Amino acid sequence: MKIISRQFIAGLSVALFTSNMTIAQSNQKLHLNHQIMENHPIHYRNIKVNDLNLFYREAGPVNAPTILLLHGYPTSSHMFRNLIPILSKKYHVIAPDLPGFGYSDAPDHNKFSYTFDNLAATMQAFVDQLEIKRFAIYIFDYGAPVGLRLAMKNPEKITGIVSQNGNAYEEGLSNEWNPIQKYWKDPSQANRIALKGFVSKEITLFQYHHGVSDPSLIAPEAYTLDQKFLDRPGNVEIQLDLMRDYRTNVALYPKFHEYFRKYQPKLLLVWGNKDPYFLPAGAEAYKKDIPDAQLKFYDTGHFALETNAEEIGAEIFEFMGTLPQ
Repeated sequence: MKIISRQFIAGLSVALFTSNMTIAQSNQKLHLNHQIMENHPIHYRNIKVNDLNLFYREAGPVNAPTILLLHGYPTSSHMFRNLIPILSKKYHVIAPDLPGFGYSDAPDHNKFSYTFDNLAATMQAFVDQLEIKRFAIYIFDYGAPVGLRLAMKNPEKITGIVSQNGNAYEEGLSNEWNPIQKYWKDPSQANRIALKGFVSKEITLFQYHHGVSDPSLIAPEAYTLDQKFLDRPGNVEIQLDLMRDYRTNVALYPKFHEYFRKYQPKLLLVWGNKDPYFLPAGAEAYKKDIPDAQLKFYDTGHFALETNAEEIGAEIFEFMGTLPQ
């Protein structure tokens, strides 16, 4: 019988120990990956910022990369109800309601300045108070000029940008903006009153349904909730103030473009190509300043998440994985 040396036994013990350690480490890594990829509950929170109560939704691992979701008109963070569960499997997601929208405070327009500069300043205070050091931003509609102001002020904090029908180029503005542009040029009371129809139920339904091939995909609670908030006493004046101030966003477009050219942020464009307000040309224009931008068109309208949340969510999920942290 062959004698097994002590050296062989010792070597075998080390090999077995090392193998078991490797397996244990691998199992621990798998466990951590499973933890970070599991479903996370959505928390509905409130925070006091500059004497305003701001409502926000939060989900995902708090130590994971953060994405800030900024909604547009006439909606709120409710528009992200289908997207948040997709992204929060791996990422830390925060979605606030802007002042005047959703469940955040909506002070009288004579007591709070409803300008995009002020909305951005409020979001800056929100980000600072939550101590968010690095984050990607998802910008949509009104959320675009707010988010891009944040990006210009905090270029070191921005890991990437997702623009879903978030316009930053004049070629993206459709003829639907003509009545509002008329008000910019002549802010008379007559032109202001003429815009009150923009906050009507009919226009809200139009925004949700125009360009959508299958209207049965549009959840009725989405536009019903939006309209409920639009119909609050005094809200019409809030919205008209913001429509008038939107001209400042167009005036800032060249500054946005300078920011794009200088910092070349990682950019994903996910765009409903039948949006009645922000045309596909607005999405394509981004590539003039950020040639490496990724562009995906979807056969849908303004509220692309209502019809294509799964596909858009998958694109964003993959995009987030490419960003510096």
